[in-house]
Amino acid sequence: MAEKSGADILVECLVDLGVEVVFGYPGGAVLPIYDALYNHPTIRHVLVRHEQGATHMAEGYARSTGKPGVVLVTSGPGATNAVTGITDALLDSIPMVVITGQVPTQLIGTDAFQEADTVGITRHCSKHNYLVKDPAKLAGVVHEAFHIATTGRPGPVVVDIPKNVQIATAPYARPELKVHASYRPQTKADAAAIDAAVEMLAAAERPVLYTGGGVINSGPQASALLRELAALTGAPVTSTLMGLGAFPASSDQWLGMLGMHGTYEANWAMNQADLILCIGARFDDRVTGRLDAFAPNSRKIHIDIDRSSINKTVDVDLPVVADVGSALDDMIALWKQRGHQQQDLSDWWSRIAQWRAKRSLSYPETGPEIMPQRAIADLYQACMSTGRDVIITTEVGQHQMWAAQHFGFEAPNKWLTSGGLGTMGYGFPAAIGAQMGNPDSITICIAGDASIQMNIQELGTATQYRLPVKIFILNNEYMGMVRQWQELTYESRYSNSYSESLPDFVKLGEAYGWTGIRIEGPEDLESGIRQMLDTAGPVIVDCRVAKLSNCFPMIPSGAAHTDMLLDPNQIAGIMSDEAKALV
Repeated sequence: MAEKSGADILVECLVDLGVEVVFGYPGGAVLPIYDALYNHPTIRHVLVRHEQGATHMAEGYARSTGKPGVVLVTSGPGATNAVTGITDALLDSIPMVVITGQVPTQLIGTDAFQEADTVGITRHCSKHNYLVKDPAKLAGVVHEAFHIATTGRPGPVVVDIPKNVQIATAPYARPELKVHASYRPQTKADAAAIDAAVEMLAAAERPVLYTGGGVINSGPQASALLRELAALTGAPVTSTLMGLGAFPASSDQWLGMLGMHGTYEANWAMNQADLILCIGARFDDRVTGRLDAFAPNSRKIHIDIDRSSINKTVDVDLPVVADVGSALDDMIALWKQRGHQQQDLSDWWSRIAQWRAKRSLSYPETGPEIMPQRAIADLYQACMSTGRDVIITTEVGQHQMWAAQHFGFEAPNKWLTSGGLGTMGYGFPAAIGAQMGNPDSITICIAGDASIQMNIQELGTATQYRLPVKIFILNNEYMGMVRQWQELTYESRYSNSYSESLPDFVKLGEAYGWTGIRIEGPEDLESGIRQMLDTAGPVIVDCRVAKLSNCFPMIPSGAAHTDMLLDPNQIAGIMSDEAKALV
């Protein structure tokens, strides 16, 4: 068996594992790997402008394609710059393998140039991590890393490789994946649990299917099974921010997103339900509101592949540890086998119709100003009229919530956002990664004027690889969500939330070879959006929107679903100090 260098072994592993794209930035501690990648025939390397951008690109690629994202960065600052993206992937369950260079093994612990304790730093923000000290063990570690990243609850795995290990040689043969002694995620549900879940659902008079990102992570078949279960039961369906697209927004059974900025009908249905079937969600604090008032009269079933997520924040009546797709398949088969029919849910739907009549997503039109909600709604209509596949990413803030509320998603893997960590700077590089994985799709990053600047340098990456990414900025000259919370909690004292020196986004885009478009008023909105969509290359749109618009409806931190605010006039100064601590 011929010997290969550690760098060549790594590249051979990537080829064997089907990796097609690597997002990275070279440095001294990874030069042997970059040399092994030189003019590689099957692996495309995407040169980013910052390592954080690489991690978010890998997330966008993974989330939109279902394949693991791969990152390659150097030691020290290269690895530490990647930490935000690694943490983001952990909280949102994104399969990602991050390969980091490290100083030679004999220098570890000596404070060598560009040395950082990558394994120590990432221990609590990765699903698993490795420091490889023997080139003979490298192949086994890399294959295991991909297995761990993509199975069970997906997540980021870090592989730290010292430079001398990259240079040293060892024999290489594709390793056989061994059954791990302790890592054995349960994918098949207990039959008794499925039996109980089906009978509880069949007997419910006010059921709600509460779905999350786990449905999407399970694969397209899980989304199809969710739709089938909803059709069989007639139950209303709601979703977390991360689960949008798993169930079609055009369905009459769709209640919209739930939680802090969810719809009135979704939150009230959760509060009044007698059965909540939680499918691949985790009862996040932005969903539950005040825990002692959350769905007080309901029985709860929780399907999740991550055993540790069950009963973590909300006690449930029936835990079902399994892959969502497998559990839904079993439930549907048993439902049909037992001949269950839809319950008469007419009274339940009548109550939901009353909550829908509140029209909680309506907004005022303010004459000469563009309302941000209108901008999103018009963007949605324009995208649908193209007849093409559209992928939406967002940064984090008000624009993120408006996009979730007013852009309808019909299919999974078309909505990419930072939910758990709430990372400003995620959306634009994620759009680049999604575009790289879906070259025929229209990929649009909906951004705010503050968050887009977090990774604005990646304009150069899109230009270099001729990616026709679109950036649609809702420019209100504020850190909008920060300003809204200051209005809510600190009597409108806008401390450092106003952006006094914004760049000219049009000229900035043009400096990188992009097309720049500015939309000043409502009369320009339709034509500006159309020009963006019709332009073949990358486009940045500076859409000037109403500066003081707030995102409604909303449930203030520490409040119950029944305390939902619909009227902007309700907002000022209503929160207690205890509630402020939860913001």
